[in-house]
Amino acid sequence: MKPLDESTTALETEKHVEEVLERLWTLREQAVAAPADLAGEPFGFEPAAAIAEGCRRAWLAVGRNGLELTPAGEQRAAGIIRRHRLAERLLFDVIHVDTETMEAGACELEHSHILSEEATDRVCAFLGHPPTCPHDRPIPRGHCCARFSQEVQPLVSPLSQSAIGGAYRVVFIASRSHRRMDRLAAFGVVPGALLRLHQRLPTFMIQVGGTDIALEQDVAADIFVVPC
Repeated sequence: MKPLDESTTALETEKHVEEVLERLWTLREQAVAAPADLAGEPFGFEPAAAIAEGCRRAWLAVGRNGLELTPAGEQRAAGIIRRHRLAERLLFDVIHVDTETMEAGACELEHSHILSEEATDRVCAFLGHPPTCPHDRPIPRGHCCARFSQEVQPLVSPLSQSAIGGAYRVVFIASRSHRRMDRLAAFGVVPGALLRLHQRLPTFMIQVGGTDIALEQDVAADIFVVPC
C-alpha cells in the first residue's frame, strides 16, 4: 500500500479522501457501521492520512459509532456517488461496454474534473433521470431531477411517454418488483429488446418479437426506452 505522505500529489490526496467518503456512503447503504480507522477496508492506500485530511476539511468526524460523514461530507459524497452511478448508466446502457470496463470508466469519471455539476446534470437529463444504477443501487437526486431540464431533451424516456407507432429499444427497467421483472422477461421485455408501441388506451399495447403484449400504465412507466 502507498501511504499518503509528502510525495503524494494534491490530486492523489483528493482522490483518496473521496474514496473514503464513497466507502462510508456505501457502508451506510449496507447498514454496516464504519470503524474509526476503516482498517481492513479494500483501499489501495493506507486510509489514516486520508481520514485525517477529511476531518481537517470538515467532511468527516469521529462519533460514538465510528467514522461519520458531516453535512458537508454528505453533500460531497452524494456528488461522488451520483457521478459514478450516472457514469455506469451512460457506459453500460448507451455505449454498451462490458461490466468490467463500465466499473473502471465510472471510477475514473467520478474523481475527474470532466463531469462538473452542470455536466453531471446534463448527463442525468440525457439519460432521462434514471433512479438506479445498473446494479440497482439508488442514484442521488440532483437539481435537474426536481425541475425537468428543457435545455437537453432526454435520450432515454419512459415507454409511457413514447409516441404511438414508434420503434424503441429497452434500455433499463426501473421496477423494484422482482415478480414484475420476471413477468416482463418471460415476454421478452428485457434490456436490449426491440419493441413497437401500437396503442396507449385503454392499455398500452406493444409488439415484441411478433408477439402483442398488453401493459398497464404503471408497468409502461417503469420501462425506459430509446428510439431506434
